[in-house]
Amino acid sequence: MDSKHEEQRIVETLKSNYMPYAMSVIVSRAIPEIDGLKPSHRKLLYTMYKMGLLKGEKTKSANVVGQTMKLNPHGDMAIYETLVRLTTGNMALLHPLVESKGNFGKVYSRDMKYAAPRYTEVKLAPISEELFRDIDKDTVDFIDNYDGTMKEPALLPTVFPNILVNPNQGIAVGMASNICSFNLKEVCEATIAYIKNDNIDLMRYLKAPDFSTGGELILNEQEMRKIYETGRGSFRLRAKYRYDKKNSCIEVYEIPYTTTTEAVIEAVAGIIKSGRIKDITDVRDETDLEGLKITIDIKRSSDPDEIMNKLFRLTPLQDSFGCNFNVLIDQKPMVLGVLGILDHWIQFRMDCIRRKLQFEIKKKSETLHLLNGLAKILLDIDKAIRIIRNTERDDMVIPNLMEGFGIDEAQAEFIAEIRLRNLNREYIIRQTSEINKLRDEIAELKDILARDARVLDIICAQLKEVSKKYGQDRKTTIISDEHVEEITTDNLIEDYNVKLFLTDQGYIKKISLVSLRSSGEHKLKEDDYIIQETETRNKADLLLFSSKCVVYKMKVHELQDSKTSQLGDYLNNKLKLEEDEKIIKMHATDNYEGYFLFAYENGKMAKIPLSSYATRTNRKKLANAYNSDSRLVGILYLSADTDLAAFSSIDKVLVFNTSQINPKTTRDSQGVSVLKSKKGSVLKKVVRLSEAGLSDPEYYRANIPAIGCYLKAEDREDNQIGMF
Repeated sequence: MDSKHEEQRIVETLKSNYMPYAMSVIVSRAIPEIDGLKPSHRKLLYTMYKMGLLKGEKTKSANVVGQTMKLNPHGDMAIYETLVRLTTGNMALLHPLVESKGNFGKVYSRDMKYAAPRYTEVKLAPISEELFRDIDKDTVDFIDNYDGTMKEPALLPTVFPNILVNPNQGIAVGMASNICSFNLKEVCEATIAYIKNDNIDLMRYLKAPDFSTGGELILNEQEMRKIYETGRGSFRLRAKYRYDKKNSCIEVYEIPYTTTTEAVIEAVAGIIKSGRIKDITDVRDETDLEGLKITIDIKRSSDPDEIMNKLFRLTPLQDSFGCNFNVLIDQKPMVLGVLGILDHWIQFRMDCIRRKLQFEIKKKSETLHLLNGLAKILLDIDKAIRIIRNTERDDMVIPNLMEGFGIDEAQAEFIAEIRLRNLNREYIIRQTSEINKLRDEIAELKDILARDARVLDIICAQLKEVSKKYGQDRKTTIISDEHVEEITTDNLIEDYNVKLFLTDQGYIKKISLVSLRSSGEHKLKEDDYIIQETETRNKADLLLFSSKCVVYKMKVHELQDSKTSQLGDYLNNKLKLEEDEKIIKMHATDNYEGYFLFAYENGKMAKIPLSSYATRTNRKKLANAYNSDSRLVGILYLSADTDLAAFSSIDKVLVFNTSQINPKTTRDSQGVSVLKSKKGSVLKKVVRLSEAGLSDPEYYRANIPAIGCYLKAEDREDNQIGMF
């Protein structure tokens, strides 16, 4: 068999075996429909409705689960888990659809287990009435259950856009859905406004999502508009907290909908253990009957707001909610924006209302038809009695009445069923007096049915009623992202004064000034010595110049805190230096201000601004850090122009001011000639004038370039020429 044929068979097998499963998961399991329910929710709620749990007393959850199996062929625990999420006890929904008694766990807890179904009790919450309103008036289609023994609704005729009011999450095959919840009042207002005017600014009515667990929503208006328009995007949620000054602790009482108390506590405990935030001493779960509470103990001197800002960055106390408004419309998955969802919901509600109107018109028309027949016998009741009395066979009563009064079978059947005591004029007149009223009602219903505007008015009236009856204030507070301090990694680093020590063999030590005060002798390798020391801060940038014309960049905080009794960080390993490469100079900076002066053996010097070493990207290594044409004699940092003394190999000295050297932005610039060569002399060293030890500096001063003057005898003793 050729490979092509083999491949075709695999594709065909996948199509025939996997596609039906994938479609089934998408269409009848994981993605909600326009009524805001997945099939498992709908079957459960409809079962409870048929059990009379809308008005009656609560019943054991086990009873509901058992009855639901007639519609949902799943195990009892799978059905019970669906029920748990809908309850008031679990708090997963803004408007729980099931009123519960007993332990149903909590949406904000991962480990709090719900009680078994035999212990808990449930009934439908009052708001569920709005899901079933007029379901018995042909508002929605009914379909067979899995074994064809019962009928169940394909959708529930929800009077409000439940799809937006209660959150929904589902993972199908190859697609997912994640719909956040919105405030019921805001959704109703937005829908009414949209019905009345297509061009509304949605954010004026629907301010932002709202969650049952509260918390704060950081509103980025641009991103929220994108979510409203496309149904995709994300926004940030953060916890609410208060500071208990008396006990020096932070109490977190509302957390993001997307996380759990256990996840938060584990993250904070990890931070305490690693010592990343030294001001936190303990964390514990103090959730009780009054509600969620995570207590974080902090040191008395610390700032609770600053600590929480760091925790927002490092823990799920700030989390993001990723929106994916994937909804099944006519059995097809669609990712819709909010207005798109409202369009389909309004269309769905209009169909429900039209179907109800047609149902009522039909019922009233049937009643009118029967009463019209009754009105005919009012003209001669005696004749009707006579026809019935004179009919010998029972099955001829109806045909004889039809013939005698010119009425149809249904009317004759209605008349024949009237009890003997009601065959009096008063009863019949009272019954037939309804005829004109019924005619008016039918005409009114037909008028509503014929005009979309009137149907839409009904939808608006129902929305106002629902909003007034069940609306509640927002639980999630909105804060603008402009007022939120952006916590960067830099914010999380502690800043303190440090001293850096660089050794000839490439070791670097970072020692805090506090611990330096009480330190002893430096521990160094044999034959090693300190070539440079500098004072800086833990948050500064560090530039390390190597003998290979490379500058390595790092943050001071990336160096480990050391002590004089330790060797410190070995830069050859840390920076991955080449074998014959060594670090010859270090410089720490906060702002990249000032200049580097590079002095070369050929007598040239280059003045390069520090800003030339600042990079927008976080590059760790910059090549061509200085010029390689001549051997480097020294690097000096200049915060401002100053006097320097240059020494040559034949004891010539030149004093000059660095203002005479123009800065070059190119890092590897050759520089300008400063000390002229004589008899093959080279520049040996350059130092600050204050460190040169010259008795008469002005004697050596000249405009550059210059050869300089021979060192005076009295200055010769103080100057040991050598590389620094």
